[in-house]
Amino acid sequence: MSHICNRTGLSRGGVYGHYAGTGQIFADIIQEIMGDLESGVEEKMQSGFSATRILDQLLARYQGEMLDHGGSLGLAFYEYYSALPPSADNALLSQYHASRAILRRLIQYGIRRGEFESVPVNAVVDLLLFSYQGVQMLKPIMRLDEEEIPKGMIGQIRSMLVKQTREAAR
Repeated sequence: MSHICNRTGLSRGGVYGHYAGTGQIFADIIQEIMGDLESGVEEKMQSGFSATRILDQLLARYQGEMLDHGGSLGLAFYEYYSALPPSADNALLSQYHASRAILRRLIQYGIRRGEFESVPVNAVVDLLLFSYQGVQMLKPIMRLDEEEIPKGMIGQIRSMLVKQTREAAR
């Protein structure tokens, strides 16, 4: 909450004056993040951008977030939603499903364009999402090799997807 107060310049009371509670704040943040991500990826695919280029931009974003030492909003989401019973209105679960759908469409787009290997799409999507979330959750509480772990994971996922050209293989 202190991160949100610092970013908005409002006190806790000021923030809660605009929202019914923490759940509504988190749901709005998640909705804004996911809306930006989804519209950005969809617009690029509709414009015929290279799937590899879109993937590289997305992976760079994930890697940057994994390396970011700022307050972990993801950890705050996890702490909040893990204390609640599972429900259909869980914004974190909705974020997972929305992220999964975006990544599935991107990978299928890349396969159709011949840029990506024919991979088990759901497995690769889950590997990416849970690797990303795992680093996000663990970095505040564990000493991780902060450069190598995200780079290695992102690089491996990219190599599983992107077809190697003959020139690149030489």
